Amino acid sequence: MNDASHDGVTPKWFDEALAAPYDDCHVEVEGCSIHYLRWGERAKPGLVLVHGGAAHARWWGFIAPLLTRQYHVVALDMSGHGDSGRRTEYPREMWAREVMAVAADAGIVGAPVLVGHSLGGMVSIVAASLYGDRLAGAVIVDSPVRAPDPESQEGARGRMFRNPKTYTNVETAVEHFHLMPPQPVLNPFIVRYVARNSLRQVDGGWTWKFDPRVFIRDSMIPMSDYLKDARCRVAVLRAEFSDLVPPETGEYMYELLDRNAPIVEIPQAYHHLILDQPLAFIAALRALLADWEHTVPRRPRV
Repeated sequence: MNDASHDGVTPKWFDEALAAPYDDCHVEVEGCSIHYLRWGERAKPGLVLVHGGAAHARWWGFIAPLLTRQYHVVALDMSGHGDSGRRTEYPREMWAREVMAVAADAGIVGAPVLVGHSLGGMVSIVAASLYGDRLAGAVIVDSPVRAPDPESQEGARGRMFRNPKTYTNVETAVEHFHLMPPQPVLNPFIVRYVARNSLRQVDGGWTWKFDPRVFIRDSMIPMSDYLKDARCRVAVLRAEFSDLVPPETGEYMYELLDRNAPIVEIPQAYHHLILDQPLAFIAALRALLADWEHTVPRRPRV
């Protein structure tokens, strides 16, 4: 799907971001082809952007180019999503290994920072626990630790993701695209862009790219254990109007992190805050990363 495929009047920053040059790449990870996009200069510090459930790398397509002044930016399609291959099962630990493999294949110099939204935040937490000594940090974006990620809840209920429909044409499919959990659409042009890039052509029309099996969960390790065991810096970004990460959940995560992580609220945003307030998200992320670059991590309490 063409990156420039969006309708109506769009702001200049958005059009310029989609027009920015990038590399379209694949790497084999444990028998599965993993697709990723890469922006910027390899010599700069690395950021790896990790999408949510049923999403894909192009959810970051209008975000990543605005970070390349300071960073080498990579966004992957986790297996079972986007243009990556599929597996018979999808443990979060496997996705964490994919994240690390993509960072290596993209030529990131030194330890990267992971930035994960929703399910991608969960995967980033797992990576911070298992591979934290190889990371400069993990930014967790509206990912609740005490509750299942929202896409997995929907997948378990079967309301949206279990049997993706096939549509006769792209426009009909785009009109049926919905955010989960349900929320107001603050920027229709962004939602249409991600919807168009969420489709693949099949016999009889167009359907969504993700594998419905990505929502099956069998891990016995609580996410709280992974978060407590994070071996790199962690920050939490939450949306002001998020039903998934209300203030009390943010406070719980803060305690799990030994009160040693910033919790930053993005105003006027719902769960899908990178779609709702992309410029505010970018500003908050830039400020956080700039602080990390000039400070020494505080040791957690013993």
